[in-house]
Amino acid sequence: MAQVLVIGDDLTGSNATGALYARLGLRAVTVGDLDRITRYADRVDVLVVNTASRHWSPARAYAAVRAAAETAGAAPLIVKRVDTTLRGNPGSELDAVVDALAAREPEARIRTLAVPAFPDAGRTTVGGLHLVDGVPLTRTAVAHDPFDPVRHARVAAVLGAQSGRSMAELALDVVERGPDAVAAALRENPADIVVCDATENAHLRTVAVAAARLAAEDRIRWVALDSGPFGAALSAEMGLRPEGGAPATVLAVVGSVTDRTRTQLTRTETALGARWADLDPATPDPDRVLTALRAAAGEGATVLGVRVASEPPTAAGSAPVQDPRTAARILRALAEVAHRAVVELRPGGLYASGGDVAAAVTSALGADGFAIEAEVLPLAIAGHLVGGPHDGLLFATKGGLIGGPDAARDCVEHLRAACTRHTLGPTLSAK
Repeated sequence: MAQVLVIGDDLTGSNATGALYARLGLRAVTVGDLDRITRYADRVDVLVVNTASRHWSPARAYAAVRAAAETAGAAPLIVKRVDTTLRGNPGSELDAVVDALAAREPEARIRTLAVPAFPDAGRTTVGGLHLVDGVPLTRTAVAHDPFDPVRHARVAAVLGAQSGRSMAELALDVVERGPDAVAAALRENPADIVVCDATENAHLRTVAVAAARLAAEDRIRWVALDSGPFGAALSAEMGLRPEGGAPATVLAVVGSVTDRTRTQLTRTETALGARWADLDPATPDPDRVLTALRAAAGEGATVLGVRVASEPPTAAGSAPVQDPRTAARILRALAEVAHRAVVELRPGGLYASGGDVAAAVTSALGADGFAIEAEVLPLAIAGHLVGGPHDGLLFATKGGLIGGPDAARDCVEHLRAACTRHTLGPTLSAK
């Protein structure tokens, strides 16, 4: 059964949204016709329905979306995907989704989180206003779109032009205070639709963590109205996973301690909930690191990592320079941690950052080599180990100084998706 139902209003946006769920390891398919909805609803993790209704009248769009929602049936999470610049019929189509859900589940406490921000694409929401590269919608080209000119920059005004449901706004300063503050604010204001500010991916996850908590504790039936990434974040926080499969675990081993690497690892924490165990460079102790990894795994973390702890700067203010013997000792410790963790924790995939680290880990695992399958990004390669006791283990490597802030996140998400494909086996067309 589909864990997530996404209803979009155009094909490219629908496919792009499906790709975000696929990066989480969920099998997604985009369909259009109602008969294909029925065909695939029970065969995928994420069913993305494209109604192609962006340029239709509000009434016609409402009818199409409601028919799609009713045909697809129940799913733990329902997402109304909207254009990143709010073109089309977002209010009418949201009403269609909520009305269909209310008819199906009349006792449910249904509320909507409107989080249209897509930070990676330059779309943010601040003070309830939706911005493109920092500019309000009404001052961008979409205000003059020949098919669907956007007449408001305030998200609530865009939705309110077509929907009569009660609305509230969740300000950025509340989101900045974390999930507890967001959960308290959502409880305090019972509006049907809450428009949430967000300027970075960490904000999306903060709102998602709070929403998942209220779904469990207060039995709130959330509908997400977003342009892609928030719904994916909410599905992850709700624990939605491939039908019949456990979430894929990825082990990461990182030797670099540069500022670039620290930024990349921080992004894995905010975007993926990664848990990192620090290896003390002065006294590297694999046992201590493995104890921390076991604890994180026991608490449900699916991205587990070991990194070299940062050393305090010297009196001159620069990072201390390691002598070759110390560097070799650290490398051996990282390789030992990787070997023991693979044997004990049995991750589905392994990520290594830094050429020396990747070589040491490959050797410690007794592999003959590395089968190359894909380039995740320049100088970041994915494939699997060949030979030895861990033949076939999915593996990704990246240069320590390579990539932007999200490079490590992208490598880990690639591995998670590969893990799911490997577990689920044949494609849909083979059934």
